[in-house]
Amino acid sequence: MVLRSRLLVDLVIYLVSLGALYVLHRWNAIQPPSPARDRIGLGLSAGAIWLSLGVVVTPTKISRYLPNFWVSWIHAGALVVAAWSLAAIVLAAIWRSVPAFSPRRRQFLKATRTATFAAPVIATGFAIIQRENLTLRQVNVYIPNLPKDLQGLRMVQISDIHLGPFVSERLLARAVDMANETRADIGLVTGDLITRAGDPLDICLKHLKRLKVDAPALGCLGNHEIHAASEAYTTRAGLDVGIRFLRRESQILRFGKSHINFTGYDYQRKGSQYLVGAEEMVVPGALNIMLSHSPDVFPVAAAKGYDLTVSGHTHGGQVNIEILHQGLNVARFFTPYVDGVYRKGNASIFVTRGLGTVGLPARLGVPPEIALIRLCAT
Repeated sequence: MVLRSRLLVDLVIYLVSLGALYVLHRWNAIQPPSPARDRIGLGLSAGAIWLSLGVVVTPTKISRYLPNFWVSWIHAGALVVAAWSLAAIVLAAIWRSVPAFSPRRRQFLKATRTATFAAPVIATGFAIIQRENLTLRQVNVYIPNLPKDLQGLRMVQISDIHLGPFVSERLLARAVDMANETRADIGLVTGDLITRAGDPLDICLKHLKRLKVDAPALGCLGNHEIHAASEAYTTRAGLDVGIRFLRRESQILRFGKSHINFTGYDYQRKGSQYLVGAEEMVVPGALNIMLSHSPDVFPVAAAKGYDLTVSGHTHGGQVNIEILHQGLNVARFFTPYVDGVYRKGNASIFVTRGLGTVGLPARLGVPPEIALIRLCAT
């Protein structure tokens, strides 16, 4: 199936799912209340949650037996089933807590049940459309004592591409075109070019080859390069298309009389000892920038002398709901650095929302982006 037809396929599948869901729960709602059926429903719902989460956390094992397209759909479907099952448990508890049913009360519960079970599909259908809504994000990062030759310097960042069943070549081509239109000084690619082994890594690199910047493009590798066992190949093939992926190494770029020292590390696993030896690559008198797919390394990078960390990985939470100006998303449970610019003393980090998706093939509240980072003096 052609990658650019994925959006239409996704929408059709979700519409069919929504229709089936409506029929199922309309039939269930008109049955008289039954404690026995509620107990069976609770057991099935709890089992569905465990099964769904098991599928979500073991995509690599599944991919041994099925093509990546179906692995991705099973992964996404498991998340939706988990949401439905959790809703079933909550609603069954509400249903059983009501001792007697008047016609009005029962009608309310039927409507609530139908709406709650339909919500994951409706929301995801809307979010499927938003995942193609590519944006250009421009941010200013303020750095104390920034040399005059570096003031206003612009870096364009592409991250978390995840080219494959849910991210089309067309979207990646638009992203590269958008990056080129910025006429940035430096290009940065900060990991997760694909999701798993078998995804079109060479096609991804072919598109990134078109990236036009004044200085050599640099990058680092993400956790999905590790999952796909493609670290070495990505590094070699990256050089062929003009991108140097820094793997516990540095490169100095000169602008006028000033220098920027870029240091890159492979993905740092959560809880590991971060950035071992990174302090030895700090260049006195230069602007030191750490390229790290994971933003969790930021406090360590700042302590070791890096002025700026550039990261991705979180997708901005991928599904983010804003309540009272506070974003609610899954990523906040794993890292305090989810989306945007954060500061610690004189050091800063920028975390991009990235381009692609993982798990659920959708974005809500955090559209895909290309980031243009502008260095500014304080």
